[in-house]
Amino acid sequence: MSEFQKAIFAAGCFWGVEHLFRKQEGVISTRVGYIGGERPNPTYEQVCTGVSGHAEALEVAYDPEVTSYKELLLFFFKMHDPTTKDRQHNDIGSQYRSAVFPVDAQQEDITVRVIDKLNKKNIYGAKVVTTIEPLQEAGPFYEAEDYHQEYLLKHPDGYNCHILRRDLDFSDI
Repeated sequence: MSEFQKAIFAAGCFWGVEHLFRKQEGVISTRVGYIGGERPNPTYEQVCTGVSGHAEALEVAYDPEVTSYKELLLFFFKMHDPTTKDRQHNDIGSQYRSAVFPVDAQQEDITVRVIDKLNKKNIYGAKVVTTIEPLQEAGPFYEAEDYHQEYLLKHPDGYNCHILRRDLDFSDI
């Protein structure tokens, strides 16, 4: 049995990001939280007002024998708009930025190559502005308050601005 690996993504409001990722084959667990800011142990109120500098993010534990980091990364790029800086739909501010937080050099290399290919192919008709913030520079991932975990499972009619773009062709990325 393999050890699980971790990936961290930010793509706007973390409720919808978690809702889509948790359904992916190979994903063992998810938890929403905050990363990439200055304050230790930020609260939701500090993050959502933009004063902490953190992004709403999702930490994914996955089985590398079932799915790969690259597959999860490509899924990330299909479920949000990576061409808008500090914005996803109606959510505006750096806390809603599109960002990847590679946990090691291999994830960082894969992320750089994928973004380069997406831009060269002009998949979105605009440049990908997703930031790459290596974990060692971004700081710790702080788990969000309990009421945010699996929010859309508990509140099926809750706010969700994410849809899966099945029309995007990533076959040669």
